[in-house]
Amino acid sequence: MEPGRRPRYFTPREVEAHARPRDLWVSFLGRVHDLTPLAREHPGDVLLRPILEAAGTDITHWFNPKTRDLQTCVDPLTGCPRYYTPQGRVLHVPPLLPRSDWANDFGVPWWKDVKYEVGILSAKTRLVRVINTLTSQEHVLEVCAEESLWEILRRYLPNNAHAGSYTWKHAGAVLDMERTLEQNGLADDDEELWHLGLDPSLHAPGLLLHFNDDLTEL
Repeated sequence: MEPGRRPRYFTPREVEAHARPRDLWVSFLGRVHDLTPLAREHPGDVLLRPILEAAGTDITHWFNPKTRDLQTCVDPLTGCPRYYTPQGRVLHVPPLLPRSDWANDFGVPWWKDVKYEVGILSAKTRLVRVINTLTSQEHVLEVCAEESLWEILRRYLPNNAHAGSYTWKHAGAVLDMERTLEQNGLADDDEELWHLGLDPSLHAPGLLLHFNDDLTEL
């Protein structure tokens, strides 16, 4: 991520879409990482296999949330602490015993290297219905609860390149594009709906787009 820029939020579904060796993302400890360059640097390496098998998933369980390092345990043979990798030893994890064929000159291990970080994993996603009042077209989007309306607008752009030419409203009120859905008064009722036995996907809030007649493109 570029310093100074607001981080981008991703849904778990977006991370799941990157589950191939040439397009390899994982999430852990609330962050999303693009490990495609790492896979490209180590083609065929057996130590890459656990990462390939975990592609597109959240691997937070690999880590200690306090140290933000891989989980550790005490080795029963040496009595010394070592990384705990039940899924198999991974890249940048040293072997149990000294070996001449293992180099530790790689610098920062991949799980601590910020160059792979591309954004934040959303803690909660929501469904919204975006309704174009000019054309009557409706699209259901899965968005991150932490996103502002501007960021939601950008998600909607593939459906309407002129989305910036519309005033966004809900229940007759103009929405503040700098604020989140919650901050605009669109409370997250998913838990209450589930409690009532109702499907939240059928009760997604509607965002009404009113055309401003200037054909802006973002």
